[in-house]
Amino acid sequence: MTAQLCSRLTSASRHAPGWDFLQFRREEPDETDARRSIDLVVAPSGSVIWINGRQYTEYQALLPIECKRLPTPIGTGRDEREYLYSRFSTTGGIQRFKAGHHAANQIRAAMIGYVQARNIAAWAVQIDEWIDGLERDAVEGWSAADKLNIVEHNTVARIASLQSNHARLAGQNSIRIDHLWIEM
Repeated sequence: MTAQLCSRLTSASRHAPGWDFLQFRREEPDETDARRSIDLVVAPSGSVIWINGRQYTEYQALLPIECKRLPTPIGTGRDEREYLYSRFSTTGGIQRFKAGHHAANQIRAAMIGYVQARNIAAWAVQIDEWIDGLERDAVEGWSAADKLNIVEHNTVARIASLQSNHARLAGQNSIRIDHLWIEM
């Protein structure tokens, strides 16, 4: 799904005036730890972009994007809460950003949730419950402040945009994550 989305976004940006300076790439190495890959990145295409005093070239991610399925596919070593956190590994989506495993040098990121069962409203409730559980279980770094806020929910188009802000571990700057949920 992410490969198809990446191809579609790259194609659309080539033919949309004012957006043709962007490219979309998948499975890109994280710039602070090349052993880790980011599902999807937005980067300049043949241009240099300056944002808040930082230079971005075609080799640097403007926006790292993590993609997750809702629900998490069943399997050994998979945690149903993987959109947020995994008790088995560092594969939890938001967990990667909070721990600085992804986008450690950035203050903005995005996540795409492919809603494959139930609907957006049900997942919003479920995610809140999981965050409450992480806080109740005193999982390091998790609190009610990590909850996602629905910005817009288009029930006809079956998409929603959400936003969350997260304190990071190890004294890093906090990170804002914009979420796009798509009912498949």
